[in-house]
Amino acid sequence: AAFGKIVESVVGDLIMPVVGAVIGKIDFSSLFVVMGSVPAGTLMTLDALKKAGVPVLAYGNFITVAVNFSILAFIIFLMVKQINRMKKETPAAAPVPLATPEDVVLLREIRDSLKK
Repeated sequence: AAFGKIVESVVGDLIMPVVGAVIGKIDFSSLFVVMGSVPAGTLMTLDALKKAGVPVLAYGNFITVAVNFSILAFIIFLMVKQINRMKKETPAAAPVPLATPEDVVLLREIRDSLKK
């Protein structure tokens, strides 16, 4: 939950203002489409329309949440990738050669002495 708040702050305070400046000073949180009739005297802001009960499609908020999700997913992907890389880099212990049993050594000596 705390990590999500950090990502939300990075997106809301650092990334979206830059994107808004590039696109043209757009505040993404205030992008919406009115889906019904607006009562007379109601301000044309997202909060005022919601309070008045007007159906509103707030796609700007969706854009912000989608960017939050993308950044969070990318960070988790990088973390998992790094963990997998660390697991691969751990050197496997070299197999220790087993000592030849005494009876095999004795049989080899007998065989070698019979060959002479």
